[in-house]
Amino acid sequence: MAVYADFRGLPESARGASIALGNFDGLHAGHRAVMDAAKIAGHGAFSVATFEPPPRAYFRPGDPPFRIFRPERRNAAILAAGAATVFELPFNGEMASMTDEGFVRSVLVEGLGVSHVSVGFDFRFGRGRMGHAQRLSSLGRALGFGVSIVEEITGHGAKASSTAIRQALVAGEPEIAAEMLGNPWTADGIVESGERNGRKLGFPTANIQLGELIHPKHGVYAVRARIEGEESWRPGVANFGRTPTTGLRDPLLETHIFDYSADIYGKRIEVQLIAFLRPELKFASLDLMVEQMHRDAADAQRILATPG
Repeated sequence: MAVYADFRGLPESARGASIALGNFDGLHAGHRAVMDAAKIAGHGAFSVATFEPPPRAYFRPGDPPFRIFRPERRNAAILAAGAATVFELPFNGEMASMTDEGFVRSVLVEGLGVSHVSVGFDFRFGRGRMGHAQRLSSLGRALGFGVSIVEEITGHGAKASSTAIRQALVAGEPEIAAEMLGNPWTADGIVESGERNGRKLGFPTANIQLGELIHPKHGVYAVRARIEGEESWRPGVANFGRTPTTGLRDPLLETHIFDYSADIYGKRIEVQLIAFLRPELKFASLDLMVEQMHRDAADAQRILATPG
């Protein structure tokens, strides 16, 4: 299993695959269906080709953070799903200027040497999004590879899509995001040292920056956290926001893990958002804030102890 950051200069062992092609941010049911189609069409192992950075980041660099997965987490999930290889196709000025046929010839045929390509029904490619799934199928017939087009997958009354997952997270609906993802949405990062206000108040927290990850609704969540080097998930409560009571600052995910006090600064932590408890608030005093923190912890413990 391997990850390649280009479509050129590949070893012959990496070429000739049946590939699933798309953005694959989040690996929702639609993405999994595209990968399944590539598995079925191929003979043996299949591979996944995605774009890095995503085209949206290239064309709209000023947008707020929108990634559902960091690239490393996305690639690990793809490989865990059975892909032999992940191709991170570099999305730059050269690729943005390719016509649909130019992309197919240069990237898919000459570069990856594809035997088959699987895409979603709404896949677009080439300069100005000129190409679509049916055009890819036509080019495949002309250039000697098969194409599978996966139809729309629905979930929770709407198309299972990265956009719908982002909307759910921004709305404070992690349960809906989890339904489409197949698992709770997970933020990850390196625990950084802060002002240690939480420890002074009896609620020590593991703090991480979300960076390029999408920013969910500011507020308090019931969460599960897994610390680098551990297998199990620990219950906790987290706040994502700017802490208006103690002084505004850039948004930070602050996770209090129940019955845990080890020093984990500098370690990687994963935090699953399970349920939204309340919006972030500004309190008139620290005493009032601490009282609410105890209520939040009790609410989170009750939710996390409930089966299902």
